[in-house]
Amino acid sequence: MSEVKFVDHSDYQQYPVEEMRERARSFYEDMKRRRTVREFSDREVPREIIEDCIRAAGRAPNGANKQPWHFAVVNDSKVKKQIREAAEEEEREFYERRATDEWLQALAPLGTDADKPFLEEAPYLIAIFSQSYGINEEGEKETHYYVKESVGIATGMLITAIHKAGLVSLTHTPSPMGFLNQILNRPENERPFLLLVVGYPKEDVKVPDITKKSLNEIASFH
Repeated sequence: MSEVKFVDHSDYQQYPVEEMRERARSFYEDMKRRRTVREFSDREVPREIIEDCIRAAGRAPNGANKQPWHFAVVNDSKVKKQIREAAEEEEREFYERRATDEWLQALAPLGTDADKPFLEEAPYLIAIFSQSYGINEEGEKETHYYVKESVGIATGMLITAIHKAGLVSLTHTPSPMGFLNQILNRPENERPFLLLVVGYPKEDVKVPDITKKSLNEIASFH
């Protein structure tokens, strides 16, 4: 195993405390505007915007720097149609057979069902895969560590980057999602983690009137 070279962290930028307060508050206020939507415009999004959002996600902290993720970006209408058909098949099975009454009751106020037109309407789908192991240059298996945690952090950073770029997103997790490997020709060491729908919101789109838990409910200071 080759040794890692350590260098000065010259990219770190320190701010005066008052500026730190302002930046933290400003970021929070910006993130308060982030909402998940289920209706997307078919307006095109320049590919370089998506590329930079994914580059940002690729900077996420991860176990042993193995970077155990792959982002499969779908813009082709035929492929999006395939994904929608496969996803809706799984969703119908979920709503009709697999979901418990309690689960369905929790979803009811949000108005969700097995029909997923956004999978074709939005300009981009990003299928996020977690790599259970890697393949080195010699073709040998390479262990990955803290895969779910690492991919989860990268996904959160991707969602944030998309919001900061001025777009909206929707996290979609039909279960199981093995059809994504087949449609997108991904290898057996990759498992679908989440399907992210990305684009502009449809004009006059509506979102649920919901609230988030307060700071006291989600954090404790010791």
